[in-house]
Amino acid sequence: MDNMNKINQQTFEGTDLQGYLTEGVERIVGEAVRATFKNPRESMFMLKFAAASRTASKKRRKAEDKGEHIPPFLIASITSKCNLHCSGCYSRCNHATVDSEPVKQLTAEEWLRIFNEADDMGISFILLAGGEPMLRRDIIEAAGKKQNILFPIFTNGTYIDDRYFQLFDKCRNLVPVMSIEGNREITDARRGEGIYDRLLANMKEFKKRGLIFGASVTVTTQNYKDVTSEDFLGKLSESGCKAVIFVEYVPVTKESRELAPTDEEREHLSREIQRLRETSPEMVYISFPGDEKSTGGCVAAGRGFFHINSHGGAEPCPFSPYSDVNVRNTSLHQALHSPLFTALQSGDILLDDHEGGCVLYEKKDQVEALMAGINTGI
Repeated sequence: MDNMNKINQQTFEGTDLQGYLTEGVERIVGEAVRATFKNPRESMFMLKFAAASRTASKKRRKAEDKGEHIPPFLIASITSKCNLHCSGCYSRCNHATVDSEPVKQLTAEEWLRIFNEADDMGISFILLAGGEPMLRRDIIEAAGKKQNILFPIFTNGTYIDDRYFQLFDKCRNLVPVMSIEGNREITDARRGEGIYDRLLANMKEFKKRGLIFGASVTVTTQNYKDVTSEDFLGKLSESGCKAVIFVEYVPVTKESRELAPTDEEREHLSREIQRLRETSPEMVYISFPGDEKSTGGCVAAGRGFFHINSHGGAEPCPFSPYSDVNVRNTSLHQALHSPLFTALQSGDILLDDHEGGCVLYEKKDQVEALMAGINTGI
């Protein structure tokens, strides 16, 4: 463990990654408090969560002082099942999402253990993904019990019903983030006919009930200007949306590489997000993966976050589905120090330049070579 801690300490030396991410978490929470100021119940929860987030930050700083880096974010893909076949879906291309009935996936009790461990470690945000996470109501109900952690739920919105609205009202730490691609034509073209109207209906009901929700937007070379426009974002704001998460498109096939934003387009997105944060504080704006240059490289593999798949495998990132440890057989803390994560953090792959989207996906041959060496004991 001492050698591992030294490796982590050397990896982050000079980048101030912990400070960057801690400030980012605190900024997100602060903006969320301001964004919900007109909603007393939501503001009360966010104020309590802000206090819990500060406590979590202290835990991470304490660990950092001892030479161990704990990321503030975890991504949890809680199911491999989904009812949609969205064009260019990375999860289906990686076979992480399938049509067959899921088998041997983590139970709600196992996920609750993971959530408890994350809380103890100082992890403040757990992003619930899939497949379609709303299919696992049992896990989402378990997440609702962990009030110290904010759970953005990345959903296509088609399974949100009255029971879910009641759960979101009771457990304000559960924040649905519905995927939308822009206008009706673009959204339905990628996700299926009628999806756009279903999303608008959901938004109307969220607003009526005074519940917070967000939107997830996949940013491509084709829509990067439209989805940062005053028209699109203004409509989201009027609908009651309180957070917009811009996710840069990751090319999962050679044919789709042209959709990945260029450096110039990513710079445009970064400038627009900064402007929006200053001029439109009623919503929170987050970019993923964001400006990696500011953090000294990709923040996957435990630098800023890591991923647990629906079967318990600890992976660097959803776009890099490689695992050498399973949380069924070990603790979340031990998984964070897996040989793969340690090799990625101490090597150069996460720091390499790339064409955009995801460096680990682009350098997957190198990641596979690392995996082969770990498996053979080299």
